Amino acid sequence: MDRKLIDILCCPVSKVPVRPLDDGRLAKLNQAIESGGVEYVNHDPVSDPLDEALITEDDKVIYRVDDSIPVMLADQGIATVQLKEF
Repeated sequence: MDRKLIDILCCPVSKVPVRPLDDGRLAKLNQAIESGGVEYVNHDPVSDPLDEALITEDDKVIYRVDDSIPVMLADQGIATVQLKEF
């Protein structure tokens, strides 16, 4: 993703800036998704692994990135509180 775009993006709810999710944490997230039980804020299950993601600087919400396009919809965030050892 373009660094300039990341610099202006923020969580649509809390307005906290976001940063790219590092590879290690992305791998842990994808393992949790594969195991089942990971939900979006709207309670829909997250069924597909993520290739790329953004996380708020306070480490509370993750947003997926589809084909280099951030999906910054409030109900499509993934709360990190549901992820163990994250």
